Amino acid sequence: MPIGAIGTSMNYGYPGSFARNGDCIVMARPIKSTDSVGPSFGDPVILNADNTYSKFGADGTLAKFAGIAVREVKQASVYTATGGVYAPGTSCDVIERGNVSVVCNVGTPTSGGAVYVRVVANGAIPTGVVGGLEAAADSTNTIALTNCKWATGLKDANGVTELCIVNRNNP
Repeated sequence: MPIGAIGTSMNYGYPGSFARNGDCIVMARPIKSTDSVGPSFGDPVILNADNTYSKFGADGTLAKFAGIAVREVKQASVYTATGGVYAPGTSCDVIERGNVSVVCNVGTPTSGGAVYVRVVANGAIPTGVVGGLEAAADSTNTIALTNCKWATGLKDANGVTELCIVNRNNP
């Protein structure tokens, strides 16, 4: 067996997986049926006025932030239907409080550090994705999720880290 087969550290999980189960609140609501695409596991979502969820995008605000789409065991009606994405019109589980594994696209998280979500693309930051989570502010192109903190400050080679939603934004 080659020596390179043994790793020196573990990955930090899969986006949308619960990181710690002791203090989690999860709510299920449908994804807005008129959305063109639903959130992927680990994506931030917003709560719409009609009691549906949508993927966090350019129109997202702190007041609309509902939580993170979590990975749940679902029964698919088509073999390749899920693929890590909640389809419009289907039920979506969102963690409103607790710890969850997510991808941090920009910056290096620090334990207890501020969490931002990108609302406007910036060509100078090619890894910044609208609706993606970041550990560095980018002027008016990101908004702070003041009810969230980075939990561990560690990020694996896939960009996965642990996010803590300290309190519910939309109880």
